Amino acid sequence: MSNRFCEINPGCMDLTGKVALVTGSSRGIGRAIAIRLAQAGADVAINYFRHRSKAEETAAEIQAQGSKALVVGANVAEEADVSKMFAAIQENFGRLDVLVSNAASGILKSALELNMRYWRWTMDINAGCLLPLAQGAVKLMAGHSGSIVAVSSLGAVRAIPNYAAVGASKAALESLIRHLAVELAPIGVRVNAVSAGLVETDAVKHFPNREQMITESLRRTPAGRLTEPDDVANTVLYLCSDMAKMIVGQTVVIDGGYSIVG
Repeated sequence: MSNRFCEINPGCMDLTGKVALVTGSSRGIGRAIAIRLAQAGADVAINYFRHRSKAEETAAEIQAQGSKALVVGANVAEEADVSKMFAAIQENFGRLDVLVSNAASGILKSALELNMRYWRWTMDINAGCLLPLAQGAVKLMAGHSGSIVAVSSLGAVRAIPNYAAVGASKAALESLIRHLAVELAPIGVRVNAVSAGLVETDAVKHFPNREQMITESLRRTPAGRLTEPDDVANTVLYLCSDMAKMIVGQTVVIDGGYSIVG
């Protein structure tokens, strides 16, 4: 049966002919996003830092959807690496329509245990990298509309144990999203963020209180389960589609109601 809604609203959730870059897409949330965009028809550049074999697995899954995949190794905290990554996208695809800034890292320590090296690394990889990524993406979006989506977390607005540096970096990320949104909307590039609740990925394994976090999140989430990578991927696809043309500079929370419970 044909989708009548999409018939009368051409391209509503269709990314055919478009090119997406998803940073940190070899595993977890980034992988889910890359695959979902490919299922919607996009060709996808898969960025990784350390896990090339995993990135190639993601590429194989994307190609199985009938889309093209490009695997690009780059540390998004290094401007030279970012420049090389965009050069590879230009050479292979000639354009870019979607940027998803997902790559993240950080030091899980209390504020009093942090030093400036830990602080700078976390800020650079989680917030600072968005600036050169957006600048590079806009050049490849010239002449047509585009969408930029950054992946944040609830730690941007809530105090979480051992999350001082990461939380501050995500708050900075969300602020930069708003400023970029105002600057880029007039040229047809929409900028937004998604903020996920607790997602049980490899990153969560590094929390010293992992089991307690999972148990408490399950208890407090009205939807009755943890957020999954596909939940985030579905929202990112929507924000990148024509359905979300008037969503600009927003952070969309995906947490099953966790953050609204006192």
